[in-house]
Amino acid sequence: MNWTEVVIYTSSEGIESVTGNLLNLGINGFIIEDAKDFEDFLKGGEGNWDYIDDPLILLKEKETRVKAYLADNEQGAETLTEIRRCIAGLKKYDGEKKFGRLEIEVNGVKDEDWENNWKKYFKPFKIGEKLIIKPSWEEFENDGSRKILEIDPSSSFGTGNHETTRLCLETLERVIKSGDEVIDVGCGSGILGIAALLLGAGFVTGIDIDLNSTRVAEENFSKNSIGDDRHRIFCGNILSDDGTYEKISDRKYDVIAANIVADIIMAMRNIFMEILKPDGTLLVSGIIGQRAVETRESLESAGFKVVRELKNNDWTAFELKKSQSKN
Repeated sequence: MNWTEVVIYTSSEGIESVTGNLLNLGINGFIIEDAKDFEDFLKGGEGNWDYIDDPLILLKEKETRVKAYLADNEQGAETLTEIRRCIAGLKKYDGEKKFGRLEIEVNGVKDEDWENNWKKYFKPFKIGEKLIIKPSWEEFENDGSRKILEIDPSSSFGTGNHETTRLCLETLERVIKSGDEVIDVGCGSGILGIAALLLGAGFVTGIDIDLNSTRVAEENFSKNSIGDDRHRIFCGNILSDDGTYEKISDRKYDVIAANIVADIIMAMRNIFMEILKPDGTLLVSGIIGQRAVETRESLESAGFKVVRELKNNDWTAFELKKSQSKN
């Protein structure tokens, strides 16, 4: 299969709005190349991102971009039309030009190039004190001090190197207790659920609106030798589909992890309250800095209390508990 690469030129401030529009179209597999992070990297910082596609071009242009990949078929063409419509609307809304030029570039990518582009830049790396994340083609000599989470780059977002995913993984290391019931909302590649099980959780539920993401997540659970007795994955929208909500609400959860975007987090706040155990932990991430206060206030209005506010570059995550007055 061939792929169409869709590049949306934006700004650091525009990332949240652009990716939010992609998510609304059912696209949760995308690459974020933030020029601000790249400049920090050149100055000697870590430059944490999931994937670096073409660093020389990014260096030359110093322009933030979001990339998505669509199948080169009729459905992909229809989705591209919708992306153009959404970005045009966003450009009209952005009167002060805070979100960059909001222009779209379309390129063809062959299947073999897709695979090779991922492999060039993805190496094993450590997360916190307990995890090492590695692709299948790389070797890592483990001294027994860390759990190895094996995950290969694919069209689903979430290999652990992006700030939002790192914040979640580092927090899971701290909050997961033996036997915990965990749900990963917007599970993508399944990385958070797999990590939770490696850290001692008893069972993980994953939910995502994208069928390809749930397929990839299942493959990654299998790759890490996690059977159906320890996890389940659903595809559906718990906000709009009562049947999907019933599937995931058949139990209460010790930990809810939601690495998505601010608007969806806020829209789901009452659902989080309903399915979380009284003493459970809600972990939300994927929140751009400018939306952090709004997101916090929204969750607090639903009955949550912020235990920790975590930051990495311009991304924010919250660790929350139910407020005693709302239990």
